[in-house]
Amino acid sequence: MAAKPNVIVFFTDQQRWDSVGLHGNPMQVTPNFDRLAQAGMFVPHSFTCQPVCGPARSAMQTGKYPTTTGCFSNSIPLPRDEKTLAHHFRAAGYHTGYIGKWHLGSADPVRLEERGGYQSWLASNILEFTSFAYDTVVYDEADEAVKLPGYRVDALTDAAIRYIATPRDEPSFLYLSFLEPHHQNQSDTYPAPVGYAEALEPRLEFPEDLATLVGNSQPHYAGYMGMIKRLDEALGRLVDALISLDALDNTIILFTSDHGCHFRTRNREYKRSCHEASIRVPTFFYGPVFEGRGAFDGLASLIDLPPTLLDAAGIPVPEAMQGVSLLASPEDYFDSVFIQISEDHMGRALRTRRWKYEVGAPEADATAAMNSPCYVETHLYDLETDPHELTNLVTDPHYRPVLDELRESLIARLIGAGEPRPEIRGAHAP
Repeated sequence: MAAKPNVIVFFTDQQRWDSVGLHGNPMQVTPNFDRLAQAGMFVPHSFTCQPVCGPARSAMQTGKYPTTTGCFSNSIPLPRDEKTLAHHFRAAGYHTGYIGKWHLGSADPVRLEERGGYQSWLASNILEFTSFAYDTVVYDEADEAVKLPGYRVDALTDAAIRYIATPRDEPSFLYLSFLEPHHQNQSDTYPAPVGYAEALEPRLEFPEDLATLVGNSQPHYAGYMGMIKRLDEALGRLVDALISLDALDNTIILFTSDHGCHFRTRNREYKRSCHEASIRVPTFFYGPVFEGRGAFDGLASLIDLPPTLLDAAGIPVPEAMQGVSLLASPEDYFDSVFIQISEDHMGRALRTRRWKYEVGAPEADATAAMNSPCYVETHLYDLETDPHELTNLVTDPHYRPVLDELRESLIARLIGAGEPRPEIRGAHAP
């Protein structure tokens, strides 16, 4: 009987989908991502279900929408009775470890009862507040502060390599959660390793949305891509460690991110919008079950990734999970994804293969209320003719039939996620 596979989640923060070579980025900073994705199962149409840190992480831990767990906004701890990936893997005989950014607790250090059931722990609740690029401070199982040497990506990767190299009788499930390429909050900068931004500056090529709308991408994009280059090198080092331990062939790797980054082109900050730059993320699965599967053709949501991991490891997917394993249904089942938006504004969006449709609740308090009884149509993009979402069609009467169809589809998805049925008004409605 084959041994249970080890599982590693390589989780980045605020990484745009088009930052990797397989999505056409010309800067060649992600050779390891590209190689592993091509050897396993690349998920080219992968989307967050909530483009902000805490809610997205709650979805990744539970396979449930943020409005189901109650973690619809940052600074809301994950309820202690919620079952996480750690609980499910531990019940299946795995040793579980968490390294990096958590963002689902109430304070630093994260109390034992707020750690989601993980056994090994080396993390901070809000890593951007306890560390800087070359000053990484996290907390261990005893709530002791631990300063890790090196650039922050390398410091966490070194800790991950130590974890996977520790001999154990049981298989391991490791969740490795980076801060990069998220901006450093205190300085609003993207601090790449020394020399990386400068080396990339002469060959910068901006994605079309940033080239057109700019935002604050001009001073930050080189640093952002330098951070991604170092993340990719860390992925390569992790794989090298697995090879040296003769463990790669029996290890599943999931690479994904919590949300993207639009560089203040769509609102006053970096995310919390319905646009591709904010919601679409780079994703692949590698290892047993996924080897040689090729690109997944459907549209995958963040809540689909936890059940896919469990399914791939031979662990039954709990009925309480709202996501669906990408291995369990035909790809044409995944024809749309549902997105909830909070904090900047309260919104609900539907992304289909062709259309992007969003509604907003302009009078709602998006940091205090979980949903609204009434929304107004705010965005419609035809992604076939306008992939960079530069022309909002929501007020064009020619598209009223399309809007009506998408409204009904969105309401159905919203109700299916457990939310109350709302009223949705047209953009011109009084």
